Amino acid sequence: MITRQLIFQQPQPFPSCHASTLAHLGGDDFLAAWFGGSHEKNPDTAIWGAARRGGRWEPPRRLAKATAEAHWNPVLFRAPAGRAHLFFKVGLDPRHWHTWTLTSDDEGRTWSDPRELCPGDDLPRGPVKNKPIVLADGDWLAPASREYFQGDRILWDAFVDRSRDAGATWQAGPFVPLEHNRFEGSGAIQPTLWESTPGQVHMLLRTTAQRVGRSDSSDGGRTWSPLRLLDLPQNAGLDVARLADGTLVLASNPVTQGRTPLSLHVSRDNGHGWQRVLDVETQPGNFSYPSIIATGPDEVAMVYTWHCRSIGFWMGRLGIHVRRLENRKLYHNSSSSPHGTLEGK
Repeated sequence: MITRQLIFQQPQPFPSCHASTLAHLGGDDFLAAWFGGSHEKNPDTAIWGAARRGGRWEPPRRLAKATAEAHWNPVLFRAPAGRAHLFFKVGLDPRHWHTWTLTSDDEGRTWSDPRELCPGDDLPRGPVKNKPIVLADGDWLAPASREYFQGDRILWDAFVDRSRDAGATWQAGPFVPLEHNRFEGSGAIQPTLWESTPGQVHMLLRTTAQRVGRSDSSDGGRTWSPLRLLDLPQNAGLDVARLADGTLVLASNPVTQGRTPLSLHVSRDNGHGWQRVLDVETQPGNFSYPSIIATGPDEVAMVYTWHCRSIGFWMGRLGIHVRRLENRKLYHNSSSSPHGTLEGK
């Protein structure tokens, strides 16, 4: 069973929109958010959102306009106690971002005033694109990254932000090890996280090598292995959802150019082997920056950019596709070196 919808139709107060995020309220109810304005980077961009209740999306409304600068990359996260957190970036460009946040205790009907997450910190703290996770020990981990200049070169580096007090304060961890002098292009950003067993945390990342990157931690995300490249092409943001039985579902654009198709890959072995099982969008255009979450034992829901004119919503059961993998050989990563085969941007 598959549900496919556009959250809204144009015209809207924002002719352009991008970088959506999704949280599950239970049943068929969801919250979604994105940034919208006349164009990405323009100072009129704000954070917009909508709720899906009773199977229908409510009209979009503006959730946050914290400053007169451009707004970017909202991330929704529903904490175990039920509070909804919304994080987003503010700034001229990714090299000047600061993170702001607001919360809702009534399933997105009303929101607190926005506040800066870590005032005075030059790092863009908190989640940069994908949702935080709650570890077995109760800590929250937010997948983060930084874009910055080193001389005349722009570098990308990923890290995780940790909260031990349910989001009240955050501590930034070290960058994922990456030898920039050996890595063609800027590096890696926008990680997505999962915990396989207590303390064993893993991330996939968007890279300028046009392949998905991976790093692993055996100490709850405090330190990370050197980034290595998988034999999975990508050209934009990606996200992973972990089902209750440990199955991983990766949403990405599995190409090195363009932002179509938008596809789902499944792994039954903790992300070492992946099988492409479903194409959600295949027409020419921009179908990108997916945000995917698990909503049942074999069900996921996802939002994504739809031509930068709307936000697509997709929900479906993957049981039949997962069962097919039992009789098919997984396509395994063949890279044995920390950096694999490097290909430029």
